[in-house]
Formats: sequence, C-alpha cells, structure tokens
Amino acid sequence: MLALVLTVSFWTSVAIFLLGLLMRARLWRNGRAAPLALGNLFSIPKRYFVDLHNVVAREPFIARAHAMVAGGAVLALLIIAINYGLAQYSPLLDRVLLLASTLMLFGSALMAWRRLAPPTRLSRGPWMRLPFTLMAFAIGSGLAAWLAPQGAQAPALIVIVLLLIGSAELALGIGMGGPMKHAVAGLLNLAFHPRQDRFAGKRSTNLRLLDLSKGDYGVAKPADFSWNRLLQFDACVQCGKCEAACPALAAGQPLNPKKLIQDMVVGLASKDDSAYAGTPYPGKPVGQHSGAPHLAIIPGLVDADTIWSCTTCRACVQECPMLIEHVDAVIDIRREQTLVQGAVPGKGAQVLENLRHTETVGGFAKSARYNWAIDLNVPTLIPGQKTDWLLIAGEGAFDMRYQRALRSLVRVLQHAGVDFAVLGAAEIDSGDLARRLGDEATFQELAKNNIAMLGKRAFKHIVTPDPHVFHCLKNEYPALGGHYDVWHHSGLIAHLFKERRIRLKKTPLLSAPLTYHDPCYLGRYNGEFDAPREVLEALGHSVREMERSREKARCCGGGGGAPFTDIPGTTRIPDIRIIDANSIGAEIVAVACPNCTFMLEGVVGPRPEVMELAELVEQRLGE
Repeated sequence: MLALVLTVSFWTSVAIFLLGLLMRARLWRNGRAAPLALGNLFSIPKRYFVDLHNVVAREPFIARAHAMVAGGAVLALLIIAINYGLAQYSPLLDRVLLLASTLMLFGSALMAWRRLAPPTRLSRGPWMRLPFTLMAFAIGSGLAAWLAPQGAQAPALIVIVLLLIGSAELALGIGMGGPMKHAVAGLLNLAFHPRQDRFAGKRSTNLRLLDLSKGDYGVAKPADFSWNRLLQFDACVQCGKCEAACPALAAGQPLNPKKLIQDMVVGLASKDDSAYAGTPYPGKPVGQHSGAPHLAIIPGLVDADTIWSCTTCRACVQECPMLIEHVDAVIDIRREQTLVQGAVPGKGAQVLENLRHTETVGGFAKSARYNWAIDLNVPTLIPGQKTDWLLIAGEGAFDMRYQRALRSLVRVLQHAGVDFAVLGAAEIDSGDLARRLGDEATFQELAKNNIAMLGKRAFKHIVTPDPHVFHCLKNEYPALGGHYDVWHHSGLIAHLFKERRIRLKKTPLLSAPLTYHDPCYLGRYNGEFDAPREVLEALGHSVREMERSREKARCCGGGGGAPFTDIPGTTRIPDIRIIDANSIGAEIVAVACPNCTFMLEGVVGPRPEVMELAELVEQRLGE
C-alpha cells in the first residue's frame, strides 16, 4: 500500500512541478529573444560541479553542506523516479535511497544549524524554513526506503506527510516563486547563461554591444531584458555574498546588489517588494516599490540613485555562487536612462558633453595631453612611421598629480631601451567612461574614431598605465573590429625585469611598510594580479596584503563614473580602502591606476603615502 501511495504521490508532484515550471517559463518569455541552444543542457553537470562549485568552495562549510544536500536530493529523486515512479519496488534501490536520504538529511541539518544564528547578509523569511522542509523530505524518503520493503503500514501516514512537506517546497516553489525555484532556475541558468564564454575559461567582462540602428537603447522595463537574463534573476539564492562585497553598500549608498536582483524578480512577477526579507537599500524602506514586466523600472521598481551608485567593480559578480551578472543589468538600465531619458546625475551629463565635443573627459584641448613630456624627448607616432610599443596615456595625462607617474613610466621605458612612441594630439578618449555612464552612442563613436586612427599607424603592441583603457582596448574594441596586443604597464615592467633590462641602484632598500591596492579593471576584469606584485618583489619590497586583496580587493570608488554621478552615502569608498591599509600598518600604498591614485590621494586625514608603480621603479633606477 505504501509503495503504491508513493507512486501516486510522485507523479502528482511531477505534474505540479511541470505546471509551475510552465508558469515560470511564461514569465521568462516576456523577455527579449536570445539564443536557445538546447544542447547546452548536457553541459549542466560539468558547469555545476566545476564552475559553480569553484565559487561555492570559497566557503568550505557551505560547499560541503550544499554538496550533501544537493547530491543527496538529486540521487534520492532519481531513485524515487525509477523505483516508485516506474513501479519497480526494488529492495536494492531502496537501500540506495536510504543512503541518499541520509546524506541529504545530514547536509540539511548543517544548513539548519547555520540558520539558528544566520549571518546578517542572508535573507530571512521563507529561506528560514527551507533547511527544515528539506530535512522533512530526507526523513520521509528515508523512512519510505526503510519501511516499504517490509510492507509496513502503520507509519505510512507520517511518511506521506513528511514527503508532502518536502515535495511541496520543490513542486510548488518554482511556480509560486518559493526558495527552491533557485534550484531549477539555477540549473537552467548554467545551460543558457548570457555569458557562455565564462564556461570556456574566459573572464568575459566586456559589455554587450548595442545595435543602435535597430533601436536597442538599453532596458526601460523588465521585459526589455533578454529571457535568459530574467531566468538568471530567478536563480538568485539570496545568500548575500554580493552585498557583503559591494563597496557602495559598505559606504551607505542606496545600493544592495542582492536587493536589486530581487527587485527585478518582483517586476518579472508583477508584485511589490514587501515580502523581501533581506538587507534593504540604505535609507530606503522595504515595501514602497512595485512593478510588472511591461512597466518602467525607474522609479517604480528602483530609484534612479540606486542604479547610479554602482562603481561597476564586479565584486558582486565575483562572489555570486549562481553566476549572476549584476553589472550587466545595471549598465543596461543606465543605457536607457542616458540614451532615452537623458537623466545622468551630477557632473555626468557635463562629462558626456565634453566627450562628444572635445573627445576628452575634462573638455581639454587634445594638443595639451602630452605637455608634461615636452622635456623627455618622447617621439610622436605619425602615419608612415613605426614603433614597437605605442604608449597610450589616457585621461590621467591631464591630471597634474598623475603626470608625475607618467613621467616616471617614460623614464623607466627609456632606461630599459624600449622602442616606444605616443600619439600626441591624435590621442582621444577610449570611451570607457561614456560606456559605463550608459552613453553607448558616444562610446561607439569614440571607439570607431580610435580604431580608424590606430589603423593608420604601425606598431606591434599597445601599453597603457590605465586599467580602464587597457580593458576597453583589449576586450571591448574587438566587437567593433579593433584587435590589438594590449599590455598594462605593470605587465611590461615585470617583463623588462625578467629580461634584466632594468638596472637598480645597489644601495640597500630603505622602505616603509608597503601594501598594494588591486585596481578592479586590472584584477577582477582582466585577472592580472601577479605582474604588479612581481615588480614590487623585483624592487625588494615585501608586500603586506590587505585582508581584501586580489580577487576580493575593495574598489577605490573611481570606476563606473561614480566620481561624476557622486551619489551620497554615509562615508566614502576610498576612505574605507584607506582604513584597510591603515589596519595593517602600511605606510605606502602602491597603485597601478590613475583613478585609484586620484581617489586614494583624496582621502583626508592620516593615511599612507600613495605611490604609482612606475614611481617606485624610477626611484630605484641605477646607471
């Protein structure tokens, strides 16, 4: 009798689950068209056990618990489907089911123990019950495996109740938007992820190229996202790892990446945010925003200052175990605000105007970009001439402080006998800032102008000290036909040290305690963490690492146009970064980015000396 009831219950749960999945899929279909490669479904196991668990494994306790829960549940459901769904009633399969149920129960118990005193980043609400409903299913399936072969009848009601509690969490969760919808949406997200390159060993950090000729001006409403991005939002497990990493939230600005993704889910499902049980946006109470697939995101779902608080540092993306692309969503919403609404806050609008009319951020004359190099005998590359290395200084060339770093870089390259030249008045902005502020039209115009100008000059490599220029030329220009061998100056200097082309003074190094700040666009965006440290090591420095360094490094606050949109918070992001440096007793912060130099030197009060990598090298140059 119990076995038959289990068979009926299984197929009833499957029917409810499929109905719920169909309901959710109808919501996803509100989104724009995107490729549907059904063959990617076969790649889910590899992407789950490798790509997803590589992120989860950063927290070993959760990784082990999740592996036990998920592994046990999948195996248990598979055995139930075969043994009871197909009415096999095999005692051998019941033993396997008992083993799977025990594994799932142990993992669920670990999750339940963690929920007794959960970290503040975890969402509460329905998520608090999830470990216990999973335990109910594990106990029910285990009892079924133990009792069914014996023909036991008395405990059958208990078994059925426990299984119904656990099955309802999964079967109803997908259709009703419960916590377990993340399991289904998460697996489908692995198959249909908008950035398939992430599963091919690539960082895939370039932004989507808009086809402006076809009226693609970004995202105004949830339905403007592609269907697989809507699916991706549903995969969020509300673990809060993104919010713990977010520099804007830490500074008290009105952004929490977890809440932002949940707001997109709210808009997808035509609800309001009153059920949200996690950390809110600072200064914004929960329950005052709502939306629908075809209603405007701003201001219905999200206030504009939330979108403009993002520094695009990708710390949230780096930490997300469900591989959600928060920054892509932010930029797509900004694009509509900029291109259609013209609603760029602060000095952002003036910056974009400068870029359109002068091709510089500050509205300067391009002929003044290399005034700082007049006495350094730096050649200017013109059509008909050639060089090995083309140095692109970027917008930092107009800043008096960063000009010192650029002069140091030139002297280092000259010391090493590098054949290099600059563009002089022909150099224009790369378009990075315009793109991050949502002005795709200006970015594409600048990029096309740059590509045409570079196409008239002969060089082998490009080197730049600006990680934003580095990223833009290396990763975003190829979509427009610009393909170059681009180096960050830290990589070139490290290479010159390895070739023994840099000679240092023989006097002992008298150095204060030093730490290195990883630029977001060099580190998280491009995976370059070692070259700057190799340079510092070659100089004889022992780097004191801040707690948040390398992949986990805290943003300086200078990316994504944040210094120009200037959304207020309770503190400043660079102030927090200097606290990180002070906490380890650093007296020097080595930087490798003009934005980082500007932001960290702008901190008021006791702080370490901020020195650019090239400046540190120049100090040690010998004869």
